[in-house]
Amino acid sequence: MDTHLIYEIIGYVASVLIAVSLMMSAIIKLRVINLIGAAAFCLYGILIGAVPVAAMNGFIVLINIYYLSKILGDKEFFKLLRVSGNSEYLQEFISFYEEDIRNYQPGFSWKPEPDDIAVFVLRNMVPAGLLIARPDATGEHKVVLDYVIPNYRDFKIGKYLFEDRQDYFRGLGVTRLVATGGTEAHRDYLKKAGFRPEKNRSDRYEWRLR
Repeated sequence: MDTHLIYEIIGYVASVLIAVSLMMSAIIKLRVINLIGAAAFCLYGILIGAVPVAAMNGFIVLINIYYLSKILGDKEFFKLLRVSGNSEYLQEFISFYEEDIRNYQPGFSWKPEPDDIAVFVLRNMVPAGLLIARPDATGEHKVVLDYVIPNYRDFKIGKYLFEDRQDYFRGLGVTRLVATGGTEAHRDYLKKAGFRPEKNRSDRYEWRLR
């Protein structure tokens, strides 16, 4: 293959990666893909002898490494905050993110009921996640909504909620949560969070308190 063609392909790949990274809402994925794209551009600059291109993108690689190390290494503060189903802020939160919620849970529909458990996950005091569970006649709790806002989708909230804070669920009398799988991305999230497909019900996933 012609050397110049190889160089062009590297440049195009780098451009695509940079463009894709800028369209991502999950900050860690954005940083990782942007880093790879910048590294490819740096290589491209070296290959074609464009020092400014190589230097600038090498600098962007270092910036991405720095922020990724901070995101992954810094200790963060998490807290659970239960609110009433009639909370005005809760209503506004759902209304603001409703379109994005439906991208992952297309069947989402919610009208507050007295027994609803609505819990915000605060991350450095930012309301970054929301879980709404509803008990039914059998004693299980159905997940009405399990949502994390775009900038915080690195699974730290899922780990905190379903692994680190099982004591919180125990205090609420919750021993089993049942969720309906939405999109493929939502089903992947449920599996990662510890939910398992119910027997003979491929559309439902269950999580049990350990």
